[in-house]
Amino acid sequence: MAINSTSIAHVRLTVTDIDKSRRFYESVFGWPVAFEIPDNADQATRSELWWLFGGVVYDLGGALIGLRPVGDDGFDENRVGLDHIAFQVAGKADLDAAAAHLDDLGVAHEPVKDIGPLYILEFRDPDNIALELSASK
Repeated sequence: MAINSTSIAHVRLTVTDIDKSRRFYESVFGWPVAFEIPDNADQATRSELWWLFGGVVYDLGGALIGLRPVGDDGFDENRVGLDHIAFQVAGKADLDAAAAHLDDLGVAHEPVKDIGPLYILEFRDPDNIALELSASK
């Protein structure tokens, strides 16, 4: 019997510097924070939110993306694990607008590419994690 799953519930990315990663993801995507330990949290709150591991979780409106601070080795899509993560946008105009937004932020990116069934925009986060925006034709 196969497991009947309908979508991704959450993804957590491990990062080297939570503050730097938060600035990047919040400036690029502007996702609302779903969970984080408040700076002034008491011990009971910190214990209750232990599963954040000092990170943050964002709400994408149906799925969650988390950032968890860990060691200092960089991302490499050629190791076993994650190759890249892609986020869907409505259309090619949204990719063009995203490329302009990345330019405004000083974030390096590839040009918008036509790969047949999709248009994609590729870029990387501060830990070199490969990110992609895609739009169906």
